[in-house]
Amino acid sequence: MKSEQLAWLIRRHGIEMTHRSGAGHIGSVLSVADLVAVLYADVLRFRPDDPAWEKRDRFILSKGHAAAAVYAALAECGFFPKAELLSFYSNGSRLLGHVSHEVPGVEFSTGALGYGLSAGAGMALTAMQDGKDFRVFTILGDGECNEGSVWEAAMFAKHFRLSNLTALVDYNHLQSLDTSENTMALEDLGEKWAAFGWNVRRIDGHDHDAIRAALTTPREKADCPLAVIADTVKGKGVSFMENDVLWHYRYPHEGWEYDCAVTELYRSKPEGVEDPYTPDGIADPVLPGPDADLSKRHNLSEGYHPRFPKR
Repeated sequence: MKSEQLAWLIRRHGIEMTHRSGAGHIGSVLSVADLVAVLYADVLRFRPDDPAWEKRDRFILSKGHAAAAVYAALAECGFFPKAELLSFYSNGSRLLGHVSHEVPGVEFSTGALGYGLSAGAGMALTAMQDGKDFRVFTILGDGECNEGSVWEAAMFAKHFRLSNLTALVDYNHLQSLDTSENTMALEDLGEKWAAFGWNVRRIDGHDHDAIRAALTTPREKADCPLAVIADTVKGKGVSFMENDVLWHYRYPHEGWEYDCAVTELYRSKPEGVEDPYTPDGIADPVLPGPDADLSKRHNLSEGYHPRFPKR
């Protein structure tokens, strides 16, 4: 499967999973979809029929709240039946809202931010000490880079010359309550990683050729880890979700939110892919009514937040 096809399926599964469960972080799922798709389609070494294969590459989603993206990729790659995706975030399901190692193909449970890179660095160091050639990839959020533990791990990785370690930052410029810059200014983020001795590449995080090139071309400094700063758009692929902090916590509700999201994705469906839920699209989608204007509902300057609404 091509990475562009997998990315579309991740987005479509993500919409369905969060819609049916009534929970999840769809904005983050959509922003990270292209990074996850390129990793699983073109970069990672794995065997779906043997998730514990010793020579597999390790992948950690440090921003564990985007779990639906990884579950979708794993199901599409054959780690478990795709029908199980519809159990996401439901009682008794192993597909927890934050990524869980109980799921085949998941290396490490994450959710509390700031420690995925530390775990990845430990795995990378173990591989080097044991003479194994597997690589370790970790996706972090930009808001997660506020955590001091991220920079402790960055210092550790440079000290031990972990050239088998890659950190990808899903830089969608929004976090739970506001923009990343308003919360804790990050720029120049690339210079920060470089100051810790890492190779640094900054790319468009939705350009699959750029992602592949960043992850596969030889590093400038062969004995140093790699940080890829991927500029992304929160909610990418669904116009009314893009660059909108409302969709950090929100899921597509029944009615125009779900119908319009599905319809937009259906129109962008790449050749060779079938929609597993609405194979012919939605014939007569519900459209936003006069009360559907979200412009005031997510105006942070007026004190509104979807998780903490005014009473």
